[in-house]
Amino acid sequence: MADPGAVASPPIQSEQARALLKALAEPLRLRVIEALGGGERCVCDLTADLGLAQSKLSFHLKVLKEAGLLADRQEGRWIYYSLRPEAIEQLRSWLAELGAQCSKPAAPCT
Repeated sequence: MADPGAVASPPIQSEQARALLKALAEPLRLRVIEALGGGERCVCDLTADLGLAQSKLSFHLKVLKEAGLLADRQEGRWIYYSLRPEAIEQLRSWLAELGAQCSKPAAPCT
């Protein structure tokens, strides 16, 4: 159920959707997204949980952040990452619209 006080995110264009899907297409980045599905996480925790070197994880976090899927904040020497729910919702809406349109019959050929 949607939050009645929430402001709807503006719809995304196909180009933005492609960028989000491209970022999610890498299996390791999808694992990062899934790890953040439970809430904000510190890089140190993600490194340990995913069994990755910090340099490799940092690269993938950068790609996801540049795509608009992640937010970050620094506290002391640690950086904490979280999903941007509005980006997930925009992609979900784009996919739902695509799904709703895909069952339209073709126009008759002339």
